[in-house]
Amino acid sequence: MKEKVTAIFDIGRTNKKFFLFNSDFKEVYREYTRFDEISDEDGYPTEDLAALEAWATNVFDRMLQAPEFDIESLNFSCYGASLVHIDDKGKVLTPLYNYMKPIDEVISNEFYQKYGPEDEISRITGSLKMGMLNTGMHLYWLKKVHPEVFGKIKYSLHLPQYLSFKFTGVPVSEYTSIGCHTLLWDFEKNEYHDWVFKENIDKLFPPIVPSYRTIPLNFGKKTVLVGPGIHDSSSALLPYIRSLSDPFLLVSTGTWSISINPFQKGMLTREDILRESLFNMRIDGSPVKVARLFLGNEYKLQVKELTKYFQVDPDYHRTVKFNEETFFEISKDFEPMFKWKSITGKNEPQKTKISYDHFDHAYHQLMLELVLLQVDSIKSALGKQTVKQLYIDGGFSDNDIYVKLLSHYLRNMRLRTTDSSLGSALGAALVISNTSLDSKFLKHQYGLKKHPPLKTLEE
Repeated sequence: MKEKVTAIFDIGRTNKKFFLFNSDFKEVYREYTRFDEISDEDGYPTEDLAALEAWATNVFDRMLQAPEFDIESLNFSCYGASLVHIDDKGKVLTPLYNYMKPIDEVISNEFYQKYGPEDEISRITGSLKMGMLNTGMHLYWLKKVHPEVFGKIKYSLHLPQYLSFKFTGVPVSEYTSIGCHTLLWDFEKNEYHDWVFKENIDKLFPPIVPSYRTIPLNFGKKTVLVGPGIHDSSSALLPYIRSLSDPFLLVSTGTWSISINPFQKGMLTREDILRESLFNMRIDGSPVKVARLFLGNEYKLQVKELTKYFQVDPDYHRTVKFNEETFFEISKDFEPMFKWKSITGKNEPQKTKISYDHFDHAYHQLMLELVLLQVDSIKSALGKQTVKQLYIDGGFSDNDIYVKLLSHYLRNMRLRTTDSSLGSALGAALVISNTSLDSKFLKHQYGLKKHPPLKTLEE
């Protein structure tokens, strides 16, 4: 007899994943792939959307025919800050612009002169000035730079909703994508910001539907319920929200490390904005205070340099475990050693100067400097709140040095890690189900692990 399952496409910047979860939300199948980036019209690297679509269609069609599985529902969890623009026939009009693509300062300055001041619009929209990472700014830029293309747009869909559209043919918007530091949403009025209406950008967004709404879609004789898709950070939060009763902070790690505080009350303050805190949105449209750090991206860049410098295997860094003696030596006379490539730190040197003879020592130094940035980011998300529970999921939950250093520097919090592979995918499965979770869900489904602070080292 076939096992009834929910299918999830979990699309990250690097890894594209497909999961099947059974009725108990246990993973029963997975596969991964990666694609080489292509270039947009300016030569800037970006996602190969056509390859992504082709892979997703092929995988789903193949798994529909799998003799051991009966796919009942399908949903999508994707990285945010990315729009797909389609015309009235559903044709894609532009590349899937990379959210790191730079915007001419003249355009962004014009926007903030027109609709600012910057700190006030940032506070109201929960969005820092981040260029294309604000999808509202992305649209403003497109209108100014490519008006002929902008004029052809019927709908602008965030990536999770676009993938849903490719399966259903029904264009929708959804709260967690609309509210993901987009510069689009007025959290005081709980609607699109006035500037969106003044620029007639609101007309490019289809109606907002609940994150749990599904559309029945026929595949031959088989009917599958297809969800609208969800922003990955908001999706990663959902299993915790549904299974925990005490306040907590979640750090969802990957290319971005997002410190998520779902227990923030009220609007952001100007102080929050200065500390680079912002809002994401829960599935019901309510705000979630977050602080973001380009941790995974910086880690990748720096490890590549260390690997080259010490001439070790590219995967060697994955084998390095925390060494207490090494940490003590580094922290005793600590000085920053790394010049960051994609983030800004405190007291960083003008250039990286490696003062170690062994990779492991330099790697410990790198992790220490990154963790200190992570601690600052977590404290920014917390603000003046006191929260005792800290959960880490995503790729860095498997990094022994990261976890031990974090438990050391945040020893007033109880740190737990969860399975690094499931996070946002499982949330995307949960959101389109009516299942309630109990307090043991994380332990049983997420491989929850406790990490007490180091006891042999003094503060």
